Amino acid sequence: MKYKILVFLLGIIIINCDTKPSQECTDSLDASLKVKNNVEMYSKIWDTAINGRNLDVINLENFDENIKTITADGDVVGIEAFKAYYSNYITGFSDAEFNIVDAFGQGDKVVKHWSFKGTHDGEFFGIPATGKKVNLIGTTLVLMKDGKILQEQDFFDNYSFLAQLGLIPTD
Repeated sequence: MKYKILVFLLGIIIINCDTKPSQECTDSLDASLKVKNNVEMYSKIWDTAINGRNLDVINLENFDENIKTITADGDVVGIEAFKAYYSNYITGFSDAEFNIVDAFGQGDKVVKHWSFKGTHDGEFFGIPATGKKVNLIGTTLVLMKDGKILQEQDFFDNYSFLAQLGLIPTD
């Protein structure tokens, strides 16, 4: 689904540009290809990091050296801090399943709709294992720079997450 929209839009641009494309058509095609490449790269990196349980992809080849994730507890900045932050998902949920439901963008901005499932069977940001299963959906706003991930900010229902972990009442 996520790539169908990009391919459709790319097709429209190609059809509308004649054999000697105008600068506007060339710019539109370049912009569409940039977004397509950003979304494909981004999707591959997070599939490898979480589902493949390989945080080594969080490196200077894929991420800007000043990578930042914006959190309610303060920003996490830099490759090593970013990697340590996301290692909590690997250690906290040994069966973590991360799926990008849809992703799209414009320019250097990408929006990702995702789902995350897993069993909380390890320490997660200092929370001891509860043995509870979680099933979350959320959205991430992403900023890219020169084909690398520069910034992320996740949005999800934290109350539901904590309730699924059994840490707060569900009434």
